[in-house]
Amino acid sequence: MSNVLEHYQYLHQIPELGFEEHKTSAYIAQQLEQAGYTVTRNVNNTTGIVAQYDSGKPGPVLALRADMDALGHIIDGKHCARHTCGHDGHSSILLTAAQELIKENNIKKGRLKLIFQPAEELGSGALAMIEGGVIDDVDMIIGLHLRPKDECPKGFASAAMYYSASTTVEANIHGIPAHGARPHLGINALDAATLAIQAVNTIHLAPSLTYSVKATRCICDAGVTNAIPSEAYVCWDLRTSTNPAMNELKAKTLNAIKLSVESIGAKVDINVTKEIPAAEIDNDVTKIIAEAIVDVLGKEGLKDPIFTPGGEDFFNYPCQRNVKAGFWGLGADLTPGLHHPEMKFDTSALENGVKITKACALKVLGK
Repeated sequence: MSNVLEHYQYLHQIPELGFEEHKTSAYIAQQLEQAGYTVTRNVNNTTGIVAQYDSGKPGPVLALRADMDALGHIIDGKHCARHTCGHDGHSSILLTAAQELIKENNIKKGRLKLIFQPAEELGSGALAMIEGGVIDDVDMIIGLHLRPKDECPKGFASAAMYYSASTTVEANIHGIPAHGARPHLGINALDAATLAIQAVNTIHLAPSLTYSVKATRCICDAGVTNAIPSEAYVCWDLRTSTNPAMNELKAKTLNAIKLSVESIGAKVDINVTKEIPAAEIDNDVTKIIAEAIVDVLGKEGLKDPIFTPGGEDFFNYPCQRNVKAGFWGLGADLTPGLHHPEMKFDTSALENGVKITKACALKVLGK
């Protein structure tokens, strides 16, 4: 048995939000340095880590990536951080695989880079690491994610995870305040927000496309019940299965918000605050991952590719740089669902994650 559970149990007890993973980062960096890796901390002035092992022989540069951040929740009225997306599991898998790979001395060519990325949940962690130059010399990058039980049970894994594009749009609407008895003297920001929500709801793309756009937050309060509110805030969540479809949906959404708000004389400031691209997966990398899964779990353990409306900022790596990418899903009997405040999974599945990660690395760098 590996020490993956030891790493997991420690990391699970110190959940930290995006770009605040100071304890998590320090622990992982120390473990990697002790294992013999060359470690760079605080990549691009963040909590991100890059560790490298150079075989000294010509070959490709393979990057393996894990995310570190926890999610923010409000539980019993209090704000807190919890690992409800499994990032502590991802980091534990990669850290353990890294320790074993260098200890077993099976990397025979090229260079191995380990990317421990902050702030995946914020949608900006991968971009920060890219800006820090971590994949400028990388030929191939592989990531993973624990999967819900109904999608991929323990003992199974999928070699290809096709995530969707996701975008967050926020609008600050400005009207004119007035007394409730004299509404004609004001411009009701709540009316404008309602019009914007309804206008966005009328957007249609081609029926053959998979997409959704919906308002997820609306805040508007004049402070009293007999006054016309002058300010409103609305947030929308956009999802599409492809990047071209997202470009179309985003353009239509921005136009619908602007025109509907301005139709009653209000003004609006619109910001696109998070953009995560849809999956761009290389077939050759997927084949390598599939072979690794079969080696560990057998042919019966290889699940079909998984298509999900969820977003994953990993795909900024292939979209921002010319690098082959693969992303796989690990069955871990995860319930009741990702991001649920009481999310749990079978931690014994982490052993499978370590073995598959090692097998992927050795198929690229071990021959």
